[in-house]
Amino acid sequence: MVLSEKQKVMVEKVGISHEMAGMQPAAARIMGLLYVADKPELTFDEITDCLQIAKSATSNALNLLLQADHIEYITYLGDRKRYFRLKVSNWRDGFAKRIEGMTKFNEILRQVLEVRPPDTLEFNSNLKELIDFLDFVNQELPLLLQKWENRNK
Repeated sequence: MVLSEKQKVMVEKVGISHEMAGMQPAAARIMGLLYVADKPELTFDEITDCLQIAKSATSNALNLLLQADHIEYITYLGDRKRYFRLKVSNWRDGFAKRIEGMTKFNEILRQVLEVRPPDTLEFNSNLKELIDFLDFVNQELPLLLQKWENRNK
């Protein structure tokens, strides 16, 4: 498989975006490749060859992406290869997990604020503002998702 120059640029852009979110470079580039590839699923060898990364790096990155539920693989009868593809269709589940994670983190921040020394007024005030903002986001995001889904019915 050969990527066009535009596809290569997009692999890098998507990869850098994922790296900035904390993903390891090889996994980030695999995500980029799976987004821009001409085919919806790619084999291990296609990924390794196209990105020119070591087989061990590819294997580790694919396992990480599988565990993180970013990708899945399928097989075809009579073909021993695994075909990896993005789990784009489960974006709602990922969104719900992020909301849940923010809610849990916000609860921890509340506990942190309770044990903070009262004489650190500016820090405590900023922390309280963050807690209030996360409360607002946690209230509004589900409503926003519902509004979007109603619009697309």
